[in-house]
Amino acid sequence: MPTSLVSGNIWKIAVIRTVRSFLLIIPVIVLFFRENGLSLREVFILQSLFSVSAVVLEVPTGYLSDRFGRKNSIITGYLLGVVGHGVYSFSHGFRGFLLAETLLGFGASFISGSDSALLYDSLGELSRLREHKRIEGRNTSLSLFSEGTAGILGGVLAMVSLRLPLYVESIVMCAGIPIAFLLVEPQRERLNAVHTARHEMVRIIRYALHEHAELRWLILFSSVVGASTLTMVWFIQPYLAAAGLPLGYFGAVWAAFMFIGSFFSWHAHSVERSLGRTFSLVSLIAMPALAYLILGTSDALMAGFVIVLFYVTRGIHNPVLADYINQLVDSDIRATILSVKNLIGRSMFSIVGPFVGWASDAYSLQTALLLCGMIFLVSGSATLLGLTRATSH
Repeated sequence: MPTSLVSGNIWKIAVIRTVRSFLLIIPVIVLFFRENGLSLREVFILQSLFSVSAVVLEVPTGYLSDRFGRKNSIITGYLLGVVGHGVYSFSHGFRGFLLAETLLGFGASFISGSDSALLYDSLGELSRLREHKRIEGRNTSLSLFSEGTAGILGGVLAMVSLRLPLYVESIVMCAGIPIAFLLVEPQRERLNAVHTARHEMVRIIRYALHEHAELRWLILFSSVVGASTLTMVWFIQPYLAAAGLPLGYFGAVWAAFMFIGSFFSWHAHSVERSLGRTFSLVSLIAMPALAYLILGTSDALMAGFVIVLFYVTRGIHNPVLADYINQLVDSDIRATILSVKNLIGRSMFSIVGPFVGWASDAYSLQTALLLCGMIFLVSGSATLLGLTRATSH
């Protein structure tokens, strides 16, 4: 395979992630759900069901990606995502949104792990693996910058109609389809299944979560960090609304958070190198936990500035931990292992999300935020301790 074709995967994956992150509706999506009659508990249930739909296919699609090609998996996932966005645009209630979220979840499961595996193996063929952390960080940075830019535009469009961002977003998503078809499969070690698909998937899951201690704790730690930032995404809008921020500023504030995350993601490799592995890992747990506890004790708009800590965490989290995990696994099972990581993270959010959403409806937003702080501080500390012990042996 000519190296020029394989090297093209680097910018193509960056474009695909950037387009997929151009989510115009996100800065006002909770308000959109509320306008269509959903309670905050139903919002969290809907997002949990998205995670469940992704979980159902997460490992099978990772396995299919390892067996039959990452490009085919990405194309399938992207097309499902485009259809899901279209369904969202014309839905007006919980059932319609559920169908859309299911399609989006299935689509996400096909792409999840496959894009990272394709990037890592492409760099491996090009003898550029040392650049992986930097390139992964810059891809995440571009995704966050795209989401931030979309936040500004989405906030403006929402002033006309809360549904207009969805219409425009559905059209934009189509731009990534031809790029997905232009991806090239790098040379890599293929997964040769000597048993049934089910047996092979169980074997890989057992290896990731039982036989390889460091990998197990890295996956669990990454899942806690990911769930801590994802849960906050669905609390930001209710918090800012309760604090009195006018709707017209939602897009700009959302964009500011994204741009901060983008900056830290772009420089994630430098931050990790400066702080060192241990302090970097401690910070990824401490920052979101501290932010939850502060937000849970104050509903003042000024306290909302600590939301920045979630986006610093989000910017550093994926490039650093994805690189740690990729270094520990072989090419033939890479996508499946990354899918296992995503499965654990989604499962964690599926459990925590509805619970804290219920706490917000039944008691108060501050109560829910305090619960999040305690949940993620305890679970994060436990997984970090396990990782530390596994690494030291």
